[in-house]
Amino acid sequence: MRKFAKSFAVAATVAALSLSACGRTEETASGAEEGFEDGAAIGVALPQKTSENWVLAETLFNDGLKEAGYEGQVQFANGGVSEQQNQISSMITNGVEVLIVGAIDGSQLGSQLQDAKDAGITVIAYDRLLTNTENVDYYVAYDNFKVGQLQGQALLDGLKEKKPEGPYNIELFAGSPDDANAQVFFDGAMDILQPEIEAGNLVVGSGQTEFNQAVTQGWKAENAQKRMDTLLSSNYASQELDGVLSPNDTLARAVLTSVTGAGKALPVITGQDSEVESVKLIMEGKQYSTINKDTRNLVNQSIDMVKALGAGEEVEINDDESYDNGKKVVESYLLEPVIVTKANAAEAYANDPTLSELTK
Repeated sequence: MRKFAKSFAVAATVAALSLSACGRTEETASGAEEGFEDGAAIGVALPQKTSENWVLAETLFNDGLKEAGYEGQVQFANGGVSEQQNQISSMITNGVEVLIVGAIDGSQLGSQLQDAKDAGITVIAYDRLLTNTENVDYYVAYDNFKVGQLQGQALLDGLKEKKPEGPYNIELFAGSPDDANAQVFFDGAMDILQPEIEAGNLVVGSGQTEFNQAVTQGWKAENAQKRMDTLLSSNYASQELDGVLSPNDTLARAVLTSVTGAGKALPVITGQDSEVESVKLIMEGKQYSTINKDTRNLVNQSIDMVKALGAGEEVEINDDESYDNGKKVVESYLLEPVIVTKANAAEAYANDPTLSELTK
């Protein structure tokens, strides 16, 4: 089950009675049913530049909002949560009509989101869910639970390709505990892996199978590498490590660096984000898989939401039950992630001008 799903299923069912199949009018989002004029300011608050996809999002939002006739105010909070809080407060003061938030820590923006609600601003959670607040109107993201499931299945597939018979020695890594997505990725993966662990087909050498044991603070490569160094020295002096669940490409490369430094054979390892260096490793047979979550599609969907709000029209959603943020079930538009291995990389990246060149 999803981390932010199901606990308020009854409330979600009741709420669903008032929804159309594809969306709802903005009668409950403050003032949004009236729309807003061309040239309106749209705030986009992004987290630290921890991956290529966040950097790309900045350019895509700036260009896409301008093309749509809006004034984009796009900012990164490389200084941390307090900087993001200040940036969002400034956007509210500057009179943005919509606030798109890719949070560093989705639980730390309650005051700012209340101010946004009081000002009649529609709030869209981008990629990462905003938690423990009623003051979020929509969530747009790839289906992150499915991302985890795909990663778990890819790990199993890769292990079987490498060695038909188990059991297999594996280790588990998770993302940063202040990122709401990290738990969802991990839960999705464990939905696939836990039955195999219980059956004895997978053996976690360290015994660290809980999310809080596997986390990587800040999604930082150096933290993942340090943990992998410790796991190898403590548990794999006399046995091989067959596989690693890695939640993204940056951490996957850090783990591979650690394994190489220890003189061990490279394990089957998963990833996410389709970063250039990891796609290269996949084509070289050093990283088994990644997830393609095309940032262009995610930004375009966000801007489509803004356009609908600006025109006073219905905002399209395709999920109204899966993401409970602790205060409400947030109406969502979830895009489909795609697992990528060497076998399907050329097809998966056929429309990506950069990554397609790496698969030829």
